[in-house]
Amino acid sequence: MKKSIIVVFCLLTIVANAQKKPTKIKLQNADVFEYIERDGEKTKRLIGNVSFKHENVLMSCDSAFLYSKSNTLDAYGNVKVNKEDGLKIVGDFLKYKGDSKLANIKGNVILTHDDILLSTTSMNHDITNNIATYTNWGEIIDKENVLTSRIGIYYADNKDFFFKDKVTLKNPKYNMTADTLRYNTDSEKAFFLGPTTITSDENTIYCENGWYDTKQNLSQFNKHAKIFSNSQSISGDSLFYDRDKGYGKAISNVEIWDTIQNLIIRGDFAEYFEKKDEAVVSENVLLINIYEDDSLFLHADTLRSGFDTTGEHKILLAYNKVRFYKPDLQGKCDSMVFFYQDSTIHLFSGPIIWSEQNQMTADFISLKWGDGSIESLSFENNSFIVSEVDSNKYNQIKGKNMLGSFLDNELRKIKVTGNGETVYFVQEEDSSFVGVNKAICSDMMIYVEENNIKKITFIKQPASTLYPIDELSNQELELKGFIWFPEKRPLSKADIFIWK
Repeated sequence: MKKSIIVVFCLLTIVANAQKKPTKIKLQNADVFEYIERDGEKTKRLIGNVSFKHENVLMSCDSAFLYSKSNTLDAYGNVKVNKEDGLKIVGDFLKYKGDSKLANIKGNVILTHDDILLSTTSMNHDITNNIATYTNWGEIIDKENVLTSRIGIYYADNKDFFFKDKVTLKNPKYNMTADTLRYNTDSEKAFFLGPTTITSDENTIYCENGWYDTKQNLSQFNKHAKIFSNSQSISGDSLFYDRDKGYGKAISNVEIWDTIQNLIIRGDFAEYFEKKDEAVVSENVLLINIYEDDSLFLHADTLRSGFDTTGEHKILLAYNKVRFYKPDLQGKCDSMVFFYQDSTIHLFSGPIIWSEQNQMTADFISLKWGDGSIESLSFENNSFIVSEVDSNKYNQIKGKNMLGSFLDNELRKIKVTGNGETVYFVQEEDSSFVGVNKAICSDMMIYVEENNIKKITFIKQPASTLYPIDELSNQELELKGFIWFPEKRPLSKADIFIWK
């Protein structure tokens, strides 16, 4: 048994030693051959049509020194290194170490491998692991792509390039700059491992992690990812982009900036259709419209930015549980459309608007906007304006349609068209009550000052009565359809996320 173990051990030792013993570089051809003393070693000096073979590598040059003892060679002029896998390197000088199978090529170095062409001034090539490295700038041409960097590593077996320091990739459709990049020449896919910027005629893209499929023009951007296009930008934790289709998708912490409209839209999911210039944002949606003195904050289930039916004018749609807050204006509705052309906002399905002490409702409300303030409000069908005067006392204006005019964000004039009715409390200058006026008139013009009705001009068929303050019951003091909604009013930007 012991003898068997010893025999096996000896065999393993012999095999191990055989594996460790390096093969010698073989001289295949030289026009001139001579021995000289060089660097303290007997050396073969070779001139003219010199060629060598070392395992699966063929090397040729104009002249060379072969050091048999150290199993190395120095090659000069028209240096060529050819491997059986098709990889070729040419240059002006080669230092080759047979024991470690390491090659250092200098001067006008060009590596070719299938469709790849790499050029640099100096390159190290690890023959055993099939890895080429340069540290003093290199350029790679691969089909439509041209890549340059200060440092590069090529893993030939996997067709993988690793680039570092001032990396650029030029493609007919875009240019890319990066800190660190990995690129596979088979898949033509680039992986970003640091700050990266991609510029094209359509947009500019920035990220610090992700990938780009240059063959299919598909990409995934992560970590501070942002796409800039015209006057808009979109950012998120993760961005997917199809350049050919002009389609983008953003997930988590999404933010869209529109610098022309001074709009910020946030959410957790967004889709962007570049060719249509449309975007859809959903999940925890927040819109911020920035004005000179303050901002409007709006929340809805979904926001869609696009164009009207003419395809010429930009619009913004908000739908499902819309609520908005501005210090001097608040509102809610089921859906809303903002027309950029004339700065009007249309509110649908149970709209309510609050301005100062006024609560305004109708089946449909249209708001005219200008320089961050209201210019006018149009109410269609079942129009109703209520303002609280005192506990259980409310000024009311009712009609089929109304048009409210504003000055300095204060309601100043209301034109009522059709089925006009009013209830308003008449007060002295010390705020004591004189009585309550009830008026019915098909059409009327109401003038408001400091949110109090100051004057009513009856246009058609007026009927107006001033009653003592205590003569009418609470029911008689309320016009048909009266409802007061203080609990539904957003009192802060945080309230817009609470649907009541």
